[in-house]
Amino acid sequence: MSELKLALEVPRWTWQCYTEHLGLVLGLSSVASVQRLIVVNWTAQIPHGAALASEVVVLAARIALVVAVWRIAMRGQALRLSAGRAFARNHWRSLLWQGAFLGAAYLAFEVLAEGTLSKLLPESARQTYLAILLLLKNPTVIALTFLWWIGVVRQVFRTKPALVACTASTP
Repeated sequence: MSELKLALEVPRWTWQCYTEHLGLVLGLSSVASVQRLIVVNWTAQIPHGAALASEVVVLAARIALVVAVWRIAMRGQALRLSAGRAFARNHWRSLLWQGAFLGAAYLAFEVLAEGTLSKLLPESARQTYLAILLLLKNPTVIALTFLWWIGVVRQVFRTKPALVACTASTP
């Protein structure tokens, strides 16, 4: 199996898991989406304590998303450190591909969309642009990144070689 093909198993798994559990992902991600839209767009009107409390709620929702997807993804899976060491030794090129994929996503959505494009807008539109961008990024880019990292861990440390389905019921 080529290292690129092996690396592509993870984004394929990520997308499958995302679509299979769309309600869960969108539901928990919407907490951060709505919070970002409100707090970023109306920063001056939100009391500091309320903004801080909303950040705690967002953190709790993100932790709940990671824990829920982790439990789904790892059901029936055996993870071993020795498997991870063997994977890193035998498939380090695949891990480099994973880094390249995630790096490209970071460049596109963080550097380009959030950093560069916002600077092209007039100052008066930047805050609204950022609020809407974060509203859209939370259930898509951020959620997919969480799932992707879970997929990487699942692929690297699992004792079974194939990374096929999000649920453990399919080998």
